[in-house]
Amino acid sequence: MIPSQLLKGTLEGCILAVIRKKPTYGYEIAQQLAAYGFGRIAEGTIYPLLLRLEKNGAVQAQLRPSELGPQRKYYALTERGREELAAFMGSYAELTQAVNRLLADTRKEESP
Repeated sequence: MIPSQLLKGTLEGCILAVIRKKPTYGYEIAQQLAAYGFGRIAEGTIYPLLLRLEKNGAVQAQLRPSELGPQRKYYALTERGREELAAFMGSYAELTQAVNRLLADTRKEESP
């Protein structure tokens, strides 16, 4: 399981990546993240992030009918959301490379 503090800075970008694939709703986002190996992320974590993304103009929400009960709020990326996702992807790639270099260097020092 990924520690929540480690997820904290990346979850917003990961949510944008899930929404990029298709307009979706909160519970489905949680299921998608779990399928990618993020573990169970509480809806109480996802919905505040979705609200912030909506207020910032990165996603737009639309109520749609549901066959299983009340309407669902579907989220879709806006142009700003696509830009934020592109920036996240670049920053995350840079961070991943730096961490990988550091850890590889650390492993070399530990080798006999």
